[in-house]
Amino acid sequence: MQTTEMNLLQQGVWLSEQSAKQQGREDGFEHGRREGYRIGFSEAALNALPQDNRSVRDLHILYVTAGIGVPYPALDQAIIDAFKDIVRRLTVANPSEDVVALARKVKPDLILVLNGVVVEEDTVKKLRQNGFKTAVWFTDDPYYTDWTVSIAPRYEYIFTLESSCLPFYRKLGCQQVHHLPFAVNPKVFHPKHVPSSYQSDICFIGTAYWNRVEMIDRLAPILKNKKVLISGWWWDRLQSYSLLADKIRLGDWMTPEETASYYNGAKIVINLHRSSEDDTINANGRKIPAFSVNPRTFEISGCTTLQLSDVRSDLGQVYSTETEIGTYSSHEELIDKIEYYLRHEKERQKVAFNSLIRTRKDHTYHKRLRTMLNIIFP
Repeated sequence: MQTTEMNLLQQGVWLSEQSAKQQGREDGFEHGRREGYRIGFSEAALNALPQDNRSVRDLHILYVTAGIGVPYPALDQAIIDAFKDIVRRLTVANPSEDVVALARKVKPDLILVLNGVVVEEDTVKKLRQNGFKTAVWFTDDPYYTDWTVSIAPRYEYIFTLESSCLPFYRKLGCQQVHHLPFAVNPKVFHPKHVPSSYQSDICFIGTAYWNRVEMIDRLAPILKNKKVLISGWWWDRLQSYSLLADKIRLGDWMTPEETASYYNGAKIVINLHRSSEDDTINANGRKIPAFSVNPRTFEISGCTTLQLSDVRSDLGQVYSTETEIGTYSSHEELIDKIEYYLRHEKERQKVAFNSLIRTRKDHTYHKRLRTMLNIIFP
């Protein structure tokens, strides 16, 4: 190669490198500007919300944890954190402990059990015989109703995150049955800066139930060309797995803190509820439908991230659709909205901000537990 050609080639490489560096600086500046605005506006909006100055309830709660593995420890911690702020005294027990002896010793005003699957029937019977108020908060309705059908009648107060289960429990003879959705733990799911390793265009975190597998397979042609994170169990069920494998964290259950980091780093988080008829670890032989939203609905919204959710009939009771949460009814509509919101940053951020404000006003565990206590101790 002649000297002149060599110089021209070197000059071209140099110009290409400078152009790439300049583009990188511009992209970095733009991302920093966008993130600074997102975090700054979120903090200002949250600071402007009325503070919860209501006094602590003069109550002693004995809280019995779910006593099983993920995701229940995170739910336990969210409830414990909230109770510490709203009641005079909190005692926490594991189902493996002698809960009856503990209750006799500390004499709580209420014993609340999460899930109730591993608490022995005789334990609850003895608690009630000793005059203690008992309540259970079911975490997985309607998917575990083949189990809860025998658990619910043991307790004085039944709380369920699924509104469709209210008549089910009442037909069992339960007198105090109440719909109480889960919520957000703002200590974990809140707006924050995250490293580039957590950033994506589109994020989905959850188990690969079959309706989710079908949806992601339908989205694969657009997902393959975008920065995407999919995480959870059984995603190798996908027909498009080989196409999306580099975007999937297979069989990985994230901590709540890591989940919150990925939500914060995503432009769009997809929420697709599990089908009530899915046969994967499903104990819903009565085929009770599912109307209520899952806990992720509140957790995603708590991170100032645009959420695109499938429609459940109770969704409009907790968020205003399209202004506080995006919705879709088909994979075609979801594709259209993904493409639209990735092109329209201001609209995306506006919905995310609205969702954050609504979540902090109405959907924290502090709010939920105050509601519960007001029902039991009016």
